[in-house]
Formats: sequence, structure tokens, C-alpha cells
Amino acid sequence: MGLTDYESKAYLSLASFISATALEVSETSGVPLSKVYEVLRSLAKKGFIEIQRGKPLKYAIVPPQDVFGKSRARIKEELEEAESEIKTIYDNQIPKSPPHIWLIYGTDKIITKELEIIGRAKDSLHIATGFMFHDEVENLTEHLNKALKKGVQTRIITAPCCITDGEEVEISENLKKLDCEVKTFQIPFIKVIIRDKKEMMLIFCRFKDGILISQTAIGVWNQYTEFVENIADLYNLVWTMNLPTKLQL
Repeated sequence: MGLTDYESKAYLSLASFISATALEVSETSGVPLSKVYEVLRSLAKKGFIEIQRGKPLKYAIVPPQDVFGKSRARIKEELEEAESEIKTIYDNQIPKSPPHIWLIYGTDKIITKELEIIGRAKDSLHIATGFMFHDEVENLTEHLNKALKKGVQTRIITAPCCITDGEEVEISENLKKLDCEVKTFQIPFIKVIIRDKKEMMLIFCRFKDGILISQTAIGVWNQYTEFVENIADLYNLVWTMNLPTKLQL
């Protein structure tokens, strides 16, 4: 919260007194008397306490809920500003860095990367999904809605549903609620997200008897622009075809 060690000790001391003199604060907090006046003035300036006029001066604590509420709002604002600045640097450097391919393991990390890619979209998103993890559809639709509000052209080819770890996950009906083009076909157990023809991620899972085993999920994230462009063009070609009910890719 931005307090020094002495300020923290004085503030905690006042919390037990509610209102006290500088001498009382010094004696109970361990802040030297030679420093306590300066410390209390600083606390007052930061809005943690109030100075009550009189002889001697008394210092009263501002209700903690008020102080923490303001501090919480300030810290949140500072974190959001820092996140925005660092994200801008990160996003700007991605096209400049040598293209790489990364393997991502674990459903949580895969979903986080999916949402990150969607959040970077400026022009287009091409998505094909033959499966979803539990609770993934809700997260995906929330971030896709944000992308759509930014004017990102979005196309989705999706399976009607899937069975993940023994439980059915409804996909198509949820994605059709989005204000974008959605086509429903029984596509294979694979998922691809292509962003601006610059970045993409392929997600694979093992399955047995038509049931997806989520703990085997692997994401392949790459930024080879030429490769991504080719896959995006193939996606658009498939999109324009009169697709059968069951699509073999």
C-alpha cells in the first residue's frame, strides 16, 4: 500500500487507539519520538489518518474500509496500466521476433493461450473446433464477443457437441449465439485458431471410443507467417465448399 516500515507501525498503533497523541503512538509503535511527527504527517498526507487540532495535537485513524477501498482501486488501476503497457510491448515484438513453434501442455495453459491469441486479433479469426474442454465454451464466447465488438471478422466451423472425460459438452448451440458466421459439421477431434493470418494454434487430444481424454491435450502454437497464411487460405476454401454433414479434414 506504499507505506514505509515506520508508517506501517504507526498506522497499526493508531488502529488500536482510534485517536492518540504523537507520544502515545511513539511509545506503542516503537517509532522514535524524533521521527514520529514526520511519520504521522506523511500518513495524513497519504489519507490514512487525520490531524485533530488542539494541545497536544491528536491523530485519528481514517476508517480502514475507506483507506483500503481507495488503495484497492489505486492498485487495480496501476496494475491495469502496467498490464496494458507490457502487453503492447509484447504484442509489438511478436512479429519482429524469429518465428518459433511451441508445444503447450495442459488444458488450463492451452485455454489461456487460446484467449490470448483471440485478444490479439485485429482483422480476422478463423476457428475450427471438433471438441471443447469443460467450461471452455463460456470463456471462448466471452473473448470472442470482445473481438467481434472490435470489428474482427470471425468464422467458426464447429462440431455440434463432444464428450470430454465422459461428460457431454454442448458446442454449436453456444457458439451460434455469437454475432458471427458459424457452420456446424461433425469435424474430427482437432481444434485450430488462426489470428490475422499471422499466428495460429492447433490443439490435439487423444480419444477412445469417441470420448476425449483432456489430460492428453497438446497445443502447437506457431508464428510462421507463410504457413499460417496457407492454412488460413485452406480454411477459407473449405468454408466456401458445400460441406457434408461429416467433414473429413
